[in-house]
Amino acid sequence: MPQLKPDHISPTDEEEAEIQRQIAEDPDDSAHWEHRTPARPAIEVVPELVEWSRRTRGRQKAPTKVPVYIRLDADSVEHFRDGGRGWQTRLNDTLREAVIGS
Repeated sequence: MPQLKPDHISPTDEEEAEIQRQIAEDPDDSAHWEHRTPARPAIEVVPELVEWSRRTRGRQKAPTKVPVYIRLDADSVEHFRDGGRGWQTRLNDTLREAVIGS
């Protein structure tokens, strides 16, 4: 048996019996779920929602961007990410301005 903490107070036999009685009468206890209808898969319940969640964007008709893998200094990336959503677009705009100029 595990070592109990020094300030642990065990319930009396009467308190333990009351606790066990309440557990046995609890309608939300999983032991009472045998009579309930089992859960159905989401695809059976809301097929349109499942279908919507599985959709992907697909390929661009006329790709304007090229996916690349590039390693940057952490502080540079942090600077752009701190600005919130759209940080990659801001980084791209900064690079374009540095290369092409405005």
